[in-house]
Amino acid sequence: MSSALRPCLWYDGDAEEAARLYAGAIPGSRLLSLNRAPHDWPAGTKGDVITVDMEVAGQRVMLLNGGDAFRPSPATSLMIVTGDQEETDRCWDALLADGGSAMACGWCVDRFGHAWQVTPRRLLDLLADEKQAANAFAAMNEMVKIDIAALDRACAP
Repeated sequence: MSSALRPCLWYDGDAEEAARLYAGAIPGSRLLSLNRAPHDWPAGTKGDVITVDMEVAGQRVMLLNGGDAFRPSPATSLMIVTGDQEETDRCWDALLADGGSAMACGWCVDRFGHAWQVTPRRLLDLLADEKQAANAFAAMNEMVKIDIAALDRACAP
């Protein structure tokens, strides 16, 4: 059997709601299964959704209703690499809906407390280009949501 890395994100009873948000907001995402507790447990009762298996942008992820013992932190984030500004805007807006908050440089926190980096592929390409990296980095540091056209203007000869 080969090993696999599968992130597990912690929620306080709202993993199913989060999964439905991510499935609708992020291309290549879908809910795979809801797994219910076979009996009462410290964070819930028999029949409650205990885990949700899903794919987020094609990556298998488990969402765990673990209770209120832990809170997510931006020290761990999920990066969504978007193809264009329309996709960037759509993901950004959905993750901020109903109580999310914007951070700097394309980072945001969803209403469940999980941090996301909504990052256009164009930004990654510019940052990897020795001739463009300094200008792209400076422009990115002035942004909240990443603006591809502004990056291109900042990197224009």
